[in-house]
Amino acid sequence: MSVKPIAIHPSAVHAMLEVELHGSMTAAQLVQILGLEKSSVSRMLAKLVEAGELEESPCSEDARTKRLSLTGKGKDIVQSINAYADQRVAAALRKLDPFTQDAISQGLSSYASALKACRENTAGQVQNNVKIVSGYHAGMIGRITEMHGSFYAREHHFGHFFEAKVAAGLADFALRLEKPCNQIWLAMLNERIVGSVAIDGEDLGNNEAHLRWFILDDGCRGSGLGRKLISEATRFCDEQKFASIQLWTFNQLTAARRLYESFGFELSKEWEGDQWGSPLTEQQFSRKIV
Repeated sequence: MSVKPIAIHPSAVHAMLEVELHGSMTAAQLVQILGLEKSSVSRMLAKLVEAGELEESPCSEDARTKRLSLTGKGKDIVQSINAYADQRVAAALRKLDPFTQDAISQGLSSYASALKACRENTAGQVQNNVKIVSGYHAGMIGRITEMHGSFYAREHHFGHFFEAKVAAGLADFALRLEKPCNQIWLAMLNERIVGSVAIDGEDLGNNEAHLRWFILDDGCRGSGLGRKLISEATRFCDEQKFASIQLWTFNQLTAARRLYESFGFELSKEWEGDQWGSPLTEQQFSRKIV
C-alpha cells in the first residue's frame, strides 16, 4: 500500500519526531535540539498547537513552563511520516542484491549509533574540532553569502536583494583586507567555513569599527562558537584602539542580541526601515572602548 507524503516544513517534522521520541518536551529543549532561533521555534510551535497537532500542559517542576506533547492528530501524522520514510527506504533497498542490502543495513545501524553519540555531545564536538582562522580564505565570499541567504530566507523571508547586498559588500571588503584596520575571522570545521565575523575599520570613519557578517551554520548554533568569534573581533578592536564598535541588526534576532549585550554592546538607535529589502524594526548597537 502506497503512503502519500505530507506537506509539512522540515523543521516542524523534526520537532514532532523529537516530541514523539521523548514523550513530551519544552520549547527551550527543542530550541537546543533544532539549532534555530527561539523566536522561529516559538512561531512554528504556535502553528502546530493551533493546528491541533501539539498540545501544551503545565510543567510539574515549574508552572511557568509548558510541556509539549503530541495530540491524537499529531500521533497520526507522525505515524504517516514514519510509514512514508519506511516505504521509501524499503523501495530503494529492493533495487539492491541481498549482499548489498545487508551491508547497507549494518552501515545504517552504525551510522545511527555514531549520530546518537555526536548528538549527546554536540557542543563539545564543535568546540573541540573547530578552528578559528583570520584573513582571506578561498571561497569565503560565496560561503558566507550562502549562509546568510539561506538562513534569512528561511527564518525571515529575505530575498535576492539581501543576498546580493551581502555578496557585494563582502566582495568590496575582501579587496580591502590588506589594510591593518580590517580583519575577518572564519570558523572552520573539517575545512569547511561554518561561521564568520568581520571588522571593517574604515567604512564608518571617526575611528569607529563596524562589526559585520556575523553568521553561524545551522548545526553550530548553541555550541559557543559565536562567542568565540565575537571575542576575536572585540579583542582586535581593543588592540587597534578604535573609539567604539557599531553594528546594525533588527529586533527579531534575540539570541544574537543577548550575545552582543554580554560583550558590552548597548542599543543606541531603533527605527522602522528596509535596508535589507523588507520592512522591519532596525537597530544599531554600540560598544564604547575605554
